[in-house]
Amino acid sequence: MIDHVHDLAAVREATDRLLSAIGDLDNAAVAEPSRLPGWTRGHLLAHLARNADALVNVLEGRPMYVSGEAREADIERDAPRPLEVQLADLRDSSAGFLRTADAPADWSRTIEMRNGVTDSAARVPFRRLVEVELHHVDLGIGYELTDLSDEFTAREIEFLAERFTGNPGVPALRLTATGGGHDGKQWATGRREGEPTPVTGTPAALMGWLAGRCDGSDLETGGAPLPVLPPL
Repeated sequence: MIDHVHDLAAVREATDRLLSAIGDLDNAAVAEPSRLPGWTRGHLLAHLARNADALVNVLEGRPMYVSGEAREADIERDAPRPLEVQLADLRDSSAGFLRTADAPADWSRTIEMRNGVTDSAARVPFRRLVEVELHHVDLGIGYELTDLSDEFTAREIEFLAERFTGNPGVPALRLTATGGGHDGKQWATGRREGEPTPVTGTPAALMGWLAGRCDGSDLETGGAPLPVLPPL
């Protein structure tokens, strides 16, 4: 069962950690490339701010974004801003999301994300947590996949494994974690038919591969080729 109150507390902690880390940057660092191809750190900060606004729309029953084109245009518009403006925007938009999510609501209701994807309202706080934590890593400022909590890492593996389950472009896979707080834990994903390929590695390595943050070169497959996952 999803505990949205627990997840909102985690979002607050992760947001504070992110804002503190960004505060140590300068304008030149914000303009430098992030770990996401084609995006500067400014693009990432703009995306995080606009994502908070978009999730407010979702929780209040409006379309997440006006359009995909508008989403991209907003990020491009806001990416070049100086650090002080980026920080203020991200702080304010994050606070707006938390205020909206703190309001009494029916958390069992179904909400609509981008591209017609639906989910339970109760999972929106975790979706925001994923954005904050993974994009903190993507900034390339000293926060790594291995710094993420065992709980978050296991939940994100489960979330991504569920997302790829039944995808005809992903062969049947059996993921097994080694080490950490989830040693031996397994997840099934990919096509439902066929003998699953074993994929074994640390929780951080598994999550990083599923999330497109690493190439999976540190995962073991028993000699089988590691499949190329479709983009998220």
